[in-house]
Amino acid sequence: MFRTRKIGVVAAALAVTASLGLAACGGDDSGDSGDGKTLRLWHYEGPNSAMGIAWAKAIEDFKASHPGVEVVYEEKGFEQIRQNAGMILNSNEAPDLMEYNKGNASAGLLSKQGLLTDMTEEVTKRGWDQKIPASIATTSKYDQNGVMGGDKWYGVTNYGEYVMVYYNKDEFKRLNLEVPTTLAEFETVMQKFKDDGKTPLAVGGAEYPAQQIFYQLALSGATNAFVDDYQLYKNKVNFQGPEMTKGATKFAEWVSKGYIAKDSAGVKAEDMGVSFIQGKSPILISGSWWYGRFTDEIKYDWGTFLFPGNTLQAGSGGNLWVVPTSAKNKSLAYDFIEITMKPEIQALLGNSGGVPIGADASTITDPKNKELIENFNKINAANGLAFYPDWPAPGYYDVLVAGMQNLINGSKDPKAVLDEIATPYNDNLASIGK
Repeated sequence: MFRTRKIGVVAAALAVTASLGLAACGGDDSGDSGDGKTLRLWHYEGPNSAMGIAWAKAIEDFKASHPGVEVVYEEKGFEQIRQNAGMILNSNEAPDLMEYNKGNASAGLLSKQGLLTDMTEEVTKRGWDQKIPASIATTSKYDQNGVMGGDKWYGVTNYGEYVMVYYNKDEFKRLNLEVPTTLAEFETVMQKFKDDGKTPLAVGGAEYPAQQIFYQLALSGATNAFVDDYQLYKNKVNFQGPEMTKGATKFAEWVSKGYIAKDSAGVKAEDMGVSFIQGKSPILISGSWWYGRFTDEIKYDWGTFLFPGNTLQAGSGGNLWVVPTSAKNKSLAYDFIEITMKPEIQALLGNSGGVPIGADASTITDPKNKELIENFNKINAANGLAFYPDWPAPGYYDVLVAGMQNLINGSKDPKAVLDEIATPYNDNLASIGK
């Protein structure tokens, strides 16, 4: 299986993309069945997120370079697309271009089901394979079983993302706390806040955030070999082994100590983010996709740091642009993807709080945004991108949500939760002959 996480994604990309230009529009119409005058586009980025800002500008540029073409854009929720993509793409309601989550259980599953266009020829023709670093390309390419790192391109991404720790600098200063550099120091900081009467962590147990905390804790005791086994199926994973056991037991311990609120099992990611924006909890562990919104909405002094003590961090290339097999105007979809690769769009992405793969470093002007990109490079320099916990098996996202809710509620102990999440993982391996 592929082991491609060693490349410093942003550094490598800057070296090869400083001179990128927009390729000729109006690609091969072969296979198009639409009118060539309408691009139906779905994505789930908020308007003030880095990606939302960049994609809005890309729509403007697309309209300017495609006079007479109407862009019918529909903003969809992440959960809305995640839960309904298979049904929608198997109907005549599919858009021409859609943002979709990457990984075996998401884009990989749809590619295996024949619902996504194999874009390999288009990727090669337009040179996207030369612009996207290998470590990011891993999550754009899938094999016949829908396992990432394959030989066919079923999606294209143009930014990176990773999980980090957001913190309220004003609150840290009030309690005279330093940024922790080890897991033990991090727990000491959280205990200080707990002693001060605050629940340290803003957590969304009803969606992805809680499982990412569990994964970060598991990664704190893991190696690259564990990541390859878990994500790329190189060897069998022992769910009662030291990595998963540490993740589950530490998570349960954080609940018992009050670092994670016992009523957070029903909290959605949006409500978690709002609570941090409002200063109700001083710490939030989540992805770089929040960065632009926090920059726009938070009124107090805040910052970020990598999960303390970890070499491995949850992260990858960003969500994918995918072209449904049933899309009617595929050539327009490819033209739009091309525009998102433009240096000026990539620079806008970086200056809005994103992690571009094709921006000239000199065009990133904000110190905080430079720090965001530099930390991503640190992860890559350590071969540290470990993908996300829900990727290995179809439906695994919901399995992990339920598992973390059981840990928060205390309805199951760590060993029972690990047994519970092991079953569908192993069933999936058996289904693909692993």
